[in-house]
Amino acid sequence: MIQVDEKETIRRLYFIQRHSIREIAKELHHSRKTVKKAISDASVPEYHLAKARSSPVMDPFKAIIEKWLEEDKSRPKKQRHTAHRIFARLVGEHHFTGGERTIRQYVSQIKPKFQDMFIPLEFDPGADAQCDWGEAFVYMRDKLIPVQVLCMKLSYSGKPFVRGFPTQRQEAFFEGQHRAFSWFQGIPARISYDNLTLAVQKVFKGRNRQEQQAFIAFRSHYLFQSHFAMPRHPQEQGRVESLVGYMRRNYFVPVPRVSSFEELNQILLERLGEDDRRPAEGKKISIGEAWEQEKEKLLPLPRIPYRCCVTNPVKANHLSLVSFDGNRYSIPVEYGIARLTLQAYVWRVEIACGDRVIATHERCYDKGQDILNIDHYLPLLIQRPGAFPYAKPVRQWNMPGIYREFLAVLSQRGNGSGVREFLQVLALGRTYGKENLEQAMKQALSENRADAERVRQLVNRENYAGSISSTLDIYPHQVRVILPDLSRFDELRLVTVSGGGR
Repeated sequence: MIQVDEKETIRRLYFIQRHSIREIAKELHHSRKTVKKAISDASVPEYHLAKARSSPVMDPFKAIIEKWLEEDKSRPKKQRHTAHRIFARLVGEHHFTGGERTIRQYVSQIKPKFQDMFIPLEFDPGADAQCDWGEAFVYMRDKLIPVQVLCMKLSYSGKPFVRGFPTQRQEAFFEGQHRAFSWFQGIPARISYDNLTLAVQKVFKGRNRQEQQAFIAFRSHYLFQSHFAMPRHPQEQGRVESLVGYMRRNYFVPVPRVSSFEELNQILLERLGEDDRRPAEGKKISIGEAWEQEKEKLLPLPRIPYRCCVTNPVKANHLSLVSFDGNRYSIPVEYGIARLTLQAYVWRVEIACGDRVIATHERCYDKGQDILNIDHYLPLLIQRPGAFPYAKPVRQWNMPGIYREFLAVLSQRGNGSGVREFLQVLALGRTYGKENLEQAMKQALSENRADAERVRQLVNRENYAGSISSTLDIYPHQVRVILPDLSRFDELRLVTVSGGGR
């Protein structure tokens, strides 16, 4: 096969120097057929294999490979043979002696190649956004852990938002979107999702969906429209899919080392702010400039944010613990027989009796843990001070220094009542607040009068003085009367009903 420079020589001899085909063929030692082809076509010649070459290594196995690929057509897409899997099977089952590269080349030749065709889309400002989950890894307190990252991207400006969570549960799904709306300073008119079970209860034919009731309530609060991609059509979520990949490559490389999710999310917000300077896709302006145009078209944020939590009715056991998600959380012993409601947010758990929140805990994502608050058990500990050194709520408690110092002073008296008196001091915090209690304890220690009665006098005096001063500031001619604290009778009632406690 002649090369392109030889074609040029032939064409110059024929068209410029007016040589005949016979003369050119004789002079350049080419056949007349070759000369005619060069005269009619000046393009770079392409090589076409007229007859398939023999392959002693591959030929015995070609039929096997073709059979496996044919059978794959009736199997799930994610469970079909790859070139590597074909190579492994040929070696293990048929004693193939060639290399994996040989298999890869042959498979690429015979596998059908299809290219899906799509319509380019363009959205008006504020009209659309896409939302999905991604996963990345971080070192948190020197331990490599997976992080679930909620990603949302405005379709017009391309402004992204990402936030890390320990879970993909519904409360995190809602919390992430609420944070995204605050970041965008508004709400897109429509948000497109994959068919997440957090939002979709059942997928029907076409785009019809039976949505989760909690998701409908969330959507109703923010008044956007939802749109769900067709199953097995990831290209419909192309913008957010590209954000998931970009997020992993740029925000999580190198792998961040953080002490908490709060620190991680602060780092992510800084990276997102830097991305405002990147050019907006298909526009001659930056992402930040395009967002400035778009945010005026976004729906306004509601005055009251959505409560991003799941709600469950719960009942306390005999240890004053309620169960949720594989863990147990303490409540005040006074509410042991009451009807309670647990509200689980991403980072905290609240337990309420009616409309009153009686306990708040940091949420635990481990399993089989007891999350206890010593304040919840004070009435029982006051009745049974001998249990103080062995009580699990006490052992879990990271006792502040001022409390340790106060307990040490009380314990030095040697009359055996130090723990009981210390528990009485702690109980004052339930009435007057921990801040007031700690100030009173510090003053009592400085006066060398560390006892429950002195602390009670100090917190009473501070509470009374604060109430009088605040009242006189507003009404100089009036004096406010401080009513007695009746909550102490609850402790007496508990003692009477329980007969001394468990």
